[in-house]
Amino acid sequence: IFDLWAAETQPGTGAAQTWSSAMPAAVHSSAWCADRTIEWLQNRKADTPYCAWVSFPDPHHPFDCPEPWSLLHHPDEVELPVEGGKDLDRRPWWHRASLESEPALADPSLRDFRAKLSRVPDQTEAQLREMTANYYGMISLIDHSVGRILIEIDRLGMRGNTVIVYSTDHGDLLGDHGLYLKGPTPYEALLRVGLIARGPGIPAGRVAQDPVSTLDLAATFCDYGGTALDERAQSESLRGLFENAPDAGREVAYSEWNVNASRCGVPLELRTVRTRTAKLTLELGSGAGELYDLADDPNEMDNRFDDPGAASLRRALEEMLHARPGDVLEHFDEPVGMA
Repeated sequence: IFDLWAAETQPGTGAAQTWSSAMPAAVHSSAWCADRTIEWLQNRKADTPYCAWVSFPDPHHPFDCPEPWSLLHHPDEVELPVEGGKDLDRRPWWHRASLESEPALADPSLRDFRAKLSRVPDQTEAQLREMTANYYGMISLIDHSVGRILIEIDRLGMRGNTVIVYSTDHGDLLGDHGLYLKGPTPYEALLRVGLIARGPGIPAGRVAQDPVSTLDLAATFCDYGGTALDERAQSESLRGLFENAPDAGREVAYSEWNVNASRCGVPLELRTVRTRTAKLTLELGSGAGELYDLADDPNEMDNRFDDPGAASLRRALEEMLHARPGDVLEHFDEPVGMA
């Protein structure tokens, strides 16, 4: 089905999973999400509190942004990563294994689809520029679509009592460390995503460098909505940070990723802890890991996990990691489709 769908799109650019979609921009998923949200806002009861979760599928591979957005950013003008080489010999074992192992799926069609769509072969600079320019086009189309929603909120007179939070679930490697798509390599390109908030009591133009997590959005929304959150939830409200309250700073953020062998051929239990200046990732099954001093090595080039000179930093981060309750699922069901 994917091959039939791809054949009906416009010619590719030469870059992996990258082309200008033949679908008109007006019916693209990003425009559709904005259309439905605006329609819902117009029809809701004006005197009733509301919460809207607007989830855009893009930006995501395949990189099939429609024209004219796919042409908005010229490939020659996009910024390429400074750490563009794979350098697998200096990385933990799972980097190579996740690239070279066969996905453990019984269905041959699913296995082939996973192997084809979840990995990208090495790209030339020209190909990477095409891919990145198309990805930027996806983001620009979303920016435009979100702008339409914000204009409608203002038109309806709802700006003064509406809190808006803009974020995403993950980034894309786009050639960082010679890698593509979304892991399982928890580098900054994947984990350090945007988080923008607007609303009453939130100062405009302020930038915070505190490490936070998307997990914290649940508590944040409940805080603004005056609703109690389940006490078992690992979520802390960001309202104080949004509103620049005293002592609202955050010291650490956590990330975890359990990957079964159906995705990349090897099962992984990855746990990451990040402070303002350092990041540690552990693979619980093997004990292997990565440690980066982000103050001196923001591009994560020098893995100091086994460096005696960084032993005290590693211990401190490990203590932070193990201090967090470990209530994760012991069993992950086999996937029934692709994501």
